[in-house]
Amino acid sequence: MESLRPAIRLAAQSMKVHLINPSHVSFGTAVITPRWLYVLAAATPATYGDPILVDETLFPVPPESIQPGDVVGIGIHTGNALRGYEIGTMARKRGAQVIFGGIHATLYPEEALQLGGAHAVVKGDGDVVWASVLADCLQGAPQTMYFGGRVEASSFLPARWDLIPRNRYMWASVQTVRGCPKHCSFCSVWRTDGQRPRQRAADAVIEEIVQLRRMGFRFIALADDNFYPVTLTDIELARRQGNAERIAELEAIRAERFALMERLAQLPADMVFFTQITMEAAEDPSFLNAMRRAHIKGALVGVESVTPEGLKDVYKNFNFAGDGLVERLQVFRRHEVHVLGSFIFGLPSDRPATFDATMSVAQRAGLTFAQFVMLTPFPGTVDFGKWEKGMGLNPQRIGGIPVTRHWLIPQALRPKLYCPHPVMSADEIRQRTQAVWDDFYTLPSIWQRSSFLKSIRARVAFLFVSKLYRQMYANTGIATDSARVARSARWARWLAKPCRYLFSARPMPQLEVPEA
Repeated sequence: MESLRPAIRLAAQSMKVHLINPSHVSFGTAVITPRWLYVLAAATPATYGDPILVDETLFPVPPESIQPGDVVGIGIHTGNALRGYEIGTMARKRGAQVIFGGIHATLYPEEALQLGGAHAVVKGDGDVVWASVLADCLQGAPQTMYFGGRVEASSFLPARWDLIPRNRYMWASVQTVRGCPKHCSFCSVWRTDGQRPRQRAADAVIEEIVQLRRMGFRFIALADDNFYPVTLTDIELARRQGNAERIAELEAIRAERFALMERLAQLPADMVFFTQITMEAAEDPSFLNAMRRAHIKGALVGVESVTPEGLKDVYKNFNFAGDGLVERLQVFRRHEVHVLGSFIFGLPSDRPATFDATMSVAQRAGLTFAQFVMLTPFPGTVDFGKWEKGMGLNPQRIGGIPVTRHWLIPQALRPKLYCPHPVMSADEIRQRTQAVWDDFYTLPSIWQRSSFLKSIRARVAFLFVSKLYRQMYANTGIATDSARVARSARWARWLAKPCRYLFSARPMPQLEVPEA
């Protein structure tokens, strides 16, 4: 066996490993790193050499780089699945072994095998199983299906940030927890990543962040499913039930969150973190104060709807509506946590007046950023299950594709809205949604929102980033026509480069990991 090892090592080195993040739209510069690319790079054993990473939000994959015998790993979510299948089919024709993973492949493994040229599909987390996949590919015999499962936080891998093209990203990304205890109807995370929070140890998180700051990244997204996995209401409910074991479990999770934030507070003062949390954090001033001390200066908060009826539509009754919603959102701002509010239009209870009401809430609440998306049934969600069932056994076909597989429909043919609305047409919802985007991101509105910043340079940066955000996300959704996407991409490419310079920072190569 010992005599075979040099030959195996030589074969491994000749088998190039490609990891590809698909995208139909390339901007040359991206806001946030696709973390999975760099985590799977870390999961790639050194015997195979450094993997070749391609993020198509920067540049399209060059087909000639893929050679017979190579392994091509493609991670897909629903929005980029069709492009992923195009790449997989191309790579297989070039003689490569094609492996699919990601949320969408976990939900629809057979689709990747049938349409994407896949030799194999990885379901679940790739941190541990990826090495086994490559070992089988080295033998030319990958299994059809691999089950990565939900690995424990102790097995989460730090990303290979030494492979990052430093001059292409504004924000890096570090994950602190996977899983979300909520069960929102429009979200698949609680089904794919589970409802039990799996939290990384603070030491592992801090070491990764320090590595990034040494490289010159001071803006970092905490790429978590829910940074606030335990609410005060959860603990109070367990107390009323007299469930001592559950109380101890919840309080331990909460204590770990505070311990992590204490460590983040010891990092350089110029660092800025952004995360994703639920509205319930507004009821927890001690948590918000800890976020402020930890330099967590922004958070995506899923508002979804400003009406009680809309919140009921999306199983989010724990949110407030109306004036109560405005007050809750203002709590974040008073604790110096700036909110990116996320709203959904096209819910069954929405009416024409809902759009103006949403804009009013966003303005009165003092949201720093906002996004307004149209209701789209995504696989793995409660909404999708209801919608698919309602379509029956013979759903409408567009370009020969069942509408229940809308992500496979060519973009030029996609409907503007997939869920018929009781009182508004798809065109009306699309036009009203776009009007809210346009109103929220006018130059005077952006400049007024930037008043919390002290320097003109910072306010100009805020203006550029706001316009870039609008271009990247207002016009490139899954149901957006291809002409609108092309126009938006041209504007985004023009805005992205100066934005990146505004986010750049001087490297700190001598930075030490703060002691616990």
